[in-house]
Amino acid sequence: MAPKKRPDTQKTPEVVVRPKSRRTRSPWELEPEAKKLCVKGPGSSRRFDSGCVWAGLASLQVPPSCISIVRALHHHKLGKAAWPSLQQGLQQSFLHSLASYRIFQKAAPFDRRATSLAWHPTHPSTLAVGSKGGDIMLWNFGIMDKPTFIKGIGAGGSVTGLKFNPLDTNQFFTSSMEGTTRLQDFKGNTLRVFTSSDTCNVWFCSLDVSARSRMVVTGDNVGHVILLNMDGRELWNLRMHKKKVTHVALNPCCDWLMATASVDQTVKIWDLRQVKGKSSCLHSLLHSHPVNSACFSPDGAQLLTTDQKSELRVYTASQWDCPPSLIPHPHRHFQHLTPIKATWHPRYNLIVVGRYPDPNFKSCTPHELRTIDVFDGSSGKMMYQLYDPESSGIISLNEFNPMGDTLASLMGYHILIWSQEAGMRK
Repeated sequence: MAPKKRPDTQKTPEVVVRPKSRRTRSPWELEPEAKKLCVKGPGSSRRFDSGCVWAGLASLQVPPSCISIVRALHHHKLGKAAWPSLQQGLQQSFLHSLASYRIFQKAAPFDRRATSLAWHPTHPSTLAVGSKGGDIMLWNFGIMDKPTFIKGIGAGGSVTGLKFNPLDTNQFFTSSMEGTTRLQDFKGNTLRVFTSSDTCNVWFCSLDVSARSRMVVTGDNVGHVILLNMDGRELWNLRMHKKKVTHVALNPCCDWLMATASVDQTVKIWDLRQVKGKSSCLHSLLHSHPVNSACFSPDGAQLLTTDQKSELRVYTASQWDCPPSLIPHPHRHFQHLTPIKATWHPRYNLIVVGRYPDPNFKSCTPHELRTIDVFDGSSGKMMYQLYDPESSGIISLNEFNPMGDTLASLMGYHILIWSQEAGMRK
């Protein structure tokens, strides 16, 4: 399809970006009624409890100092220390640093809630955010220039998936309720339309991209998954689920392995080289509720799923038939809320997810806060919770930048940027 230009691209004057004031008080001082976490150890069912509000650093061992880490690196080089123990020490140091994380940038550029985000793969202070109205903003919060703003169509244009083009980071892929999956640039040009439903009854809910295989995969609201190459040629279009495909993910280390999540309460694992229909999946992982997302860990060895009620699951990629680790966590679905999806930290075995307190959740406490929860991906234990009393809404999406030192969160209409207090701009 011939490239076409979308009309409304501008440097937006409406974006409100402001630095937050520095705060040194701990969360316990800000919220005296909050309680520290009570964590139950893993049992035979591999089920973990995350019900209470605060998981501070008091329950953690003191992480090694910088000197210890340097010594551990030296011992590893000499063959005297195992890499996992070194990685664990680095992870503990990172968890210790979360105590100094604060919101230092905040923006509210959209007239509808934010629905998707993607970090630039090489610029650690640049991200793209999409909205329910189809608006897209490219924001480099490290400079004073106004963000680039691409105006959407409004109602019915919700951006459901957003990925930078790994072959040209001046471009990005989107899936949307407008009924298309397309490649665009930040000047507002549509460079290629990969899929188009040509009907208001079918739209696209998710996408992923592989640079190595040069493939684009997208899923729609009636259960179809479409695989294309980056030239736009369709390789196959098959109905893989009974209902809406909420998430598609390609394994980062083995990109012929794909996971799809659906509101039909299943997550399915596929070998793209052998796909012939919905019965050709390698594994079908049944859940108790509809599923919002299924994300591979950065090393491709684990799969994290988020349902629409109160459960996170961690599967081991080589043992799909084994019972997963279950992490109870309140994040129930609500029609006018961007679905909550848990994500991995890019460098450590940590899970990040927003909390939506539920009075029916078995360990709900009075005045429970809408925190960002950080779990250990191996043990399922709560390791820390982030909270800002001035931004106390439900935080649906959280994602660390590729460096792993800055967190972007979507809270309703707002984009929040978290970083260590020592690194804030005055």
